[in-house]
Amino acid sequence: MEAQSNQVFLVGNPNVGKSVIFHALTGTYATVSNYPGTTVALTQATMSIGGEAYTLVDTPGIHSLLPMSEDEKVTRDLLLDRSGCVIQVADARNLARSLSLTLQLQEMGVRLLLVVNMCDEAKRVGIQIDGKQLEKMLGVPVVMAVAVRGLGIPEIREKVKQMAVPKIISQYSSAFEKNISSIIKKLPADLSASRFWAIMLLSGDRNMGERIKEKISASNRNVIEEECRILSSQFAEPIGSLFSRFRKDQVRRILQSVLSMEQKGRLLGEWLGRWTVHPFWGLISLLVVLEVVYLFVGKLGAGTLVNFVENGIFKQYISPTAVHWVGIFLPSTNAVTHFLHESLVGTYGLITMGMSYGFAIVLPIVTTFFIAFSLMEDSGYLPRLAVMVDRIFQWMGLNGKAVLPMVLGLGCDTMATLTTRILETKKQRIIVSLLLALAVPCSAQLGVLLGMFAQMPFWAFWIWMGLILGIVFVVGFITSKILPGPKADFVMEIPPLRLPLFGNVLKKTLSRLEWYIKEAIPLFLLGTFFLFLLDYFQLLGLIQKAASPLVVSFLDLPREATNAFLIGFLRRDYGATGFFDMFSSGQMTTIQALVSLVVITLFIPCIANVFMLIKEHGNKITTYMVLFIFPFAFLVGGALNWVLHWIGA
Repeated sequence: MEAQSNQVFLVGNPNVGKSVIFHALTGTYATVSNYPGTTVALTQATMSIGGEAYTLVDTPGIHSLLPMSEDEKVTRDLLLDRSGCVIQVADARNLARSLSLTLQLQEMGVRLLLVVNMCDEAKRVGIQIDGKQLEKMLGVPVVMAVAVRGLGIPEIREKVKQMAVPKIISQYSSAFEKNISSIIKKLPADLSASRFWAIMLLSGDRNMGERIKEKISASNRNVIEEECRILSSQFAEPIGSLFSRFRKDQVRRILQSVLSMEQKGRLLGEWLGRWTVHPFWGLISLLVVLEVVYLFVGKLGAGTLVNFVENGIFKQYISPTAVHWVGIFLPSTNAVTHFLHESLVGTYGLITMGMSYGFAIVLPIVTTFFIAFSLMEDSGYLPRLAVMVDRIFQWMGLNGKAVLPMVLGLGCDTMATLTTRILETKKQRIIVSLLLALAVPCSAQLGVLLGMFAQMPFWAFWIWMGLILGIVFVVGFITSKILPGPKADFVMEIPPLRLPLFGNVLKKTLSRLEWYIKEAIPLFLLGTFFLFLLDYFQLLGLIQKAASPLVVSFLDLPREATNAFLIGFLRRDYGATGFFDMFSSGQMTTIQALVSLVVITLFIPCIANVFMLIKEHGNKITTYMVLFIFPFAFLVGGALNWVLHWIGA
């Protein structure tokens, strides 16, 4: 990203609605790039205000500009290194936490606009905020907003051009102010945010010390280091903590003037929110959620909708029409036209198989899953799930925060691997990435699995579920013992449980469907063409014969199942769709179907996920993962097949 004065940075604590405001200001198109030298992703897009183009950058959620994580360091460095202005988004329900960050941004000297979001939720619990008084006390423009409803968005646009460098209102003790002034005098005169630099240096930020080396003389560096050392020796508590305490006192005085509380009875949403994290009722609520998702995706999506689209539309209208017109324009009169004819409407044709699988079988399933996932996401249920499972995840050397990329993996393993960056340690990121690649089916694959289980005895689903969950915990536990590194503490903000808004759910669902059509459908077609070439050049039979000791003898599956495993190298959901089609047509028994679904669930992740693993963890770690996953999947499938036949299932 190039530095420019028309850059606007969205900054704020986690879960304050930055992404909602980002999409409201820019629309849906955005680009994602890593901050140089890091794995921290930044989303940016263009917004137009009064005919003038601005680049809006959505930064990671942070708690402080004294960095305790890579996300916080990147945001701090971004604001120091780039010209532009800042829109800080605050949670009206927890304004104190946000104002501490506001005071730090003021000390940095950036042009600032404060957006107090979720005002409706604050009002429901009796919190009243005087926006005009807050604006007066802070000396920065303030917008009171409800971003999910579009309230405050026009005001944000209007006030972007009004942003100015705020006055400094944070005043520390005389001893601290003396040290701050002394260090500022030794910094370069042309250095912006000199007060912020001085405070960070006194707070013991080593990164700031390294950055300042090239800007000042060695003698001044020595004097600054000595002043920092003397000040630190005078207190038992870290200087950074003392600065933080001073800012909290300042925030407390501001809140006394701008915030009032009205005592209200507990709302239904609060009761439900407490139940969802209760040790017992939280588990019950989780089972209820899973059952509803199963009925919605497995029964409605994979049953009713797939039957309608596949049998009512594709088989009756689209496929026959395609066969008719391709036969007219590409009759099989010579080798070239025969090749093209078969590639389009043959057994492994792009239309009769590829389009049918992609649109008739998978699209209805992923649509219902995306709707269900968006509802859970928009309601605030996912962070509560993290709190509820924290104790279980601790057993694997993880914490409850790890459940978020795991749940996101049910949408897309590739993007979920990217979100493992929210985890504090490299050890955690590797463990979760391995579990995502091994045992978390993406939305397309999970939808097909649920649709297939809807046609099988109920016990088959519970065997699959129990086996996959058991593997997750056993592999996670063993990996946590093998990999070096400490456990990480668990700190997570829990947003209020809210009623999802139809507009937000619709936007998220359509955005994910757009991704599916752009990213997944081409791979479906590529996989179909790959199978066509193998069949056309008579290689498919040879591969089936070579793989028969593994697929037929060891797994006890039909020889044709090899096709699904082959295509599973491109996309596991495409392989699962092949099994769905075979089982629906009576080519597999219940035991064979269950074994095939276990193996394809544990199979090597799709190509896109492999590339993401390489990007995040390098070639060596990715190679180890693949070499473990491939044989492990078939070993588990073979063992399950033996056990099921042994007990006479």
